[in-house]
Parts: sequence; structure tokens; C-alpha cells
Amino acid sequence: MEISFKSKRILVTGAGKGIGRELAKRFASLGAEVVAVSRSKDGLDSLSAEVKTIKSIAVDLADWDATRAAIQSAGPIDCLVNNAAHASLESFLDVKPESIDKSFAVNVKAVINVSQVVAEGMIKRKSGGSIVNISSQASQAALADHTVYCATKGALDMVSRVMALELGPHNIRVNCVNPTVVLTDMGRLGWSKPEKAGPMLAKIPLGRFAEVHEVVDAVVYLLSDKASMINGVTLPIDGGFLAT
Repeated sequence: MEISFKSKRILVTGAGKGIGRELAKRFASLGAEVVAVSRSKDGLDSLSAEVKTIKSIAVDLADWDATRAAIQSAGPIDCLVNNAAHASLESFLDVKPESIDKSFAVNVKAVINVSQVVAEGMIKRKSGGSIVNISSQASQAALADHTVYCATKGALDMVSRVMALELGPHNIRVNCVNPTVVLTDMGRLGWSKPEKAGPMLAKIPLGRFAEVHEVVDAVVYLLSDKASMINGVTLPIDGGFLAT
């Protein structure tokens, strides 16, 4: 199946590293004009040096007004991937108010904020569009020490469904992908110890964690015209974790 994003402008948040970085590179390789957004200017600079056609915007997505201005400055966007996320891992009894505020600011509020700006432009231009939000298996399965993270991803799933409902009449599709542990550089480091990885792997029928390209492949498909009738889904990329 051949997918092309020629003549498309795609904005990816959290593009300085990990999944977001690989998404930005893949979209560029498929002909898109990519706008990469991240809080880390260093990450964006190295990405732009690696793929010179990628444009970058450095902004803290937790800052509502600064984010809104930054996304508006990006110009018209045809496709959006809300990938940026914050994780604060604490047991339920240790959850602190600042953990709640920071996580919801990035994982939920920023998605709403960025998507509002992008969708308003799509509606004004009557161009339609596609949005993919990066959620998690943690939206549907309770994970120890993930109280706030699970809550934000559960909220993101429902925000995405309402977006699909309300934006669908404007020919704007909105979908989620919900990965298990993904072996980014950080994922490999965080899940390298057998005593931590073992219990999680035991719940995955395929017996392994996800590779970055497996998430990227799914996002590329959902964002593309090949998925033109897919709207409002939450797609697990979890090797069967949620099936058990």
C-alpha cells in the first residue's frame, strides 16, 4: 500500500525525541512539509540538522497562550499528530497536586488547545483534515503507580471521541493510537530490568514490547487518506495486552 503526503503540511508535537521525532522524519520522507513542535530547542535543532526540510517551533505546551500563538504562527495545517506527553509516576497515595496539574496541562489541555487552532483553520479553509492523538494502553488498563497518567490518557480517549463527533461533519477525522511500552531510547532504559519488564511482558500475548516503527506505521496509516472512513477509534498497539 503506497502512502504519500505530498502537498500536505503536517504538524507533530513532542517531535524532539522518541516517537514524535521518528514520525516527523517519516512524514518528511513521504513528501510532507513537516512542522515539528517541542519544548526542547536542542532536540528540534538536531532534528532540523538531520532533515533540513523540517521546520521547527519551540514552545512549552503547558503554556496555553504561548502555545496558541505558536501554532497560529505555523500557518495552515492539513494533518496533526498530538504526540507530546508528560508522565509523573507515583503511587496513588503519593500523588501530588503539581503532578496532576502538569500532566493534565500537557496530556489533555494542550491537545485541546493545539487541535482547536488547527481545526479552526481546516474549517475556515473547508479543506477537511486528519488528527491522530497518541494515547496509551493506560487509558483502558489500570497500571500501578500510573494514577495520573492513566487518568490523562482516559480523558484523552474521550476528548478524541468528542472531537471525532463534532469535527466529522467538517470532514476532519480524529483517531487515537494506544501503544503498550514502546522501545524508544527512554523506553529501553526504563524497562531494561527483567524484574520490571517481566510482569508486563507476561500480559502481552506476543511476548514483547512495541518498536517505534510499529507505532509510526499505524499513525501514518490513520493520518492518511487510506483510512478515509476511520473516525473516532482507539487503536491498541499492544501485542494483545488489552485482549487478555
